[in-house]
Amino acid sequence: MSGNGFGHTFRFTTFGESHGPAIGCVIDGVPPRLSLSEADIQPWLDARKPGQNRFMTQRREPDQVKILSGVFDGVTTGTSIGLLIENTDQRSKDYGEIKDTFRPGHADWVYEQKYGLRDYRGGGRSSARETAMRVAAGAVARVILNALVPGGIVIRGAMVQMGPHAIDPGRWDWAAREQNPFWCPDADTVPHWEGFLDGVRKAGSSTGGVVEVVASGVPVGLGAPVYDKLDADLAKAMMSINAVKGVEIGAGFLAAQLSGEDNADEMRMGADGRVQFQSNNAGGILGGISTGQDIVLRMAIKPTSSILVPKKSVDRFGNDIDVVTKGRHDPCVAIRAVPVAEAMMAVTLADHLLRHRAQCGG
Repeated sequence: MSGNGFGHTFRFTTFGESHGPAIGCVIDGVPPRLSLSEADIQPWLDARKPGQNRFMTQRREPDQVKILSGVFDGVTTGTSIGLLIENTDQRSKDYGEIKDTFRPGHADWVYEQKYGLRDYRGGGRSSARETAMRVAAGAVARVILNALVPGGIVIRGAMVQMGPHAIDPGRWDWAAREQNPFWCPDADTVPHWEGFLDGVRKAGSSTGGVVEVVASGVPVGLGAPVYDKLDADLAKAMMSINAVKGVEIGAGFLAAQLSGEDNADEMRMGADGRVQFQSNNAGGILGGISTGQDIVLRMAIKPTSSILVPKKSVDRFGNDIDVVTKGRHDPCVAIRAVPVAEAMMAVTLADHLLRHRAQCGG
């Protein structure tokens, strides 16, 4: 299987399956002499791990990360960094009934068509369990960004829509997202989401959502104008996350409704002698290169395909069947996608920062 790695100068490759003994990753391109320990990684993994409330899968994984290589006396050596997380709460028997069936909306059928076999225990490599290593790699990327960018780069994600229910942007409060299980920046919306998702969960169904990620403090100049556009790599990064079906940057699809004069981000010289943008429809990226404004990205996440409602499908023997997926699943997987999306933003920015420094200097 190809395609297990992401990035160029900063590159990470993940390994392991949902129900295997462990998952892990190898990170290349980390500069030497940066302070790094498990304590720099673990808090981000704790934010993503399952089983924290009734709105998440109840799989109980501590997700304790171990650094196996690339760090000596508390600093990076410049060699490959190896990270490992042991799996401790697999219940493979939950998947025994779907051994010979294909779940609608999952990768089961295409995996079998491509490889001639599949790991039916939680989906193997197609499982969102793999995203824990993305979060670990993202934590290392944040160390690079904070060390090499004056003032650091702040990356924050929020869930801005659950099913058909969107937040009120006028009530946006970053502090509020820490006070609820949905990463919701609108405190008044939280009770409505709780009631809605409780109903979805009790019905054995699922719902989708929209996640927004904002990176502040990004320097001007990251990216390149043709095939290595920063926004193109960000779109790939987000589309590689499980269940993501759409990505937009800045005004996104709304830009198609705007006039040229409305869409243009006008500029003036500020009192400090720097260019000041009057708006940010471009989402912080022009011509594939960062402008220094906030990078604003949104992604649409489909409903979890594992549901208790019977759905039509087929089995390995060519029979028409109805499928009910038992086990422990997220009624809204978009909730746990927030830390993953933040991590993919971090690894993409770290990669482009190191590429920029290699070509253009400090």
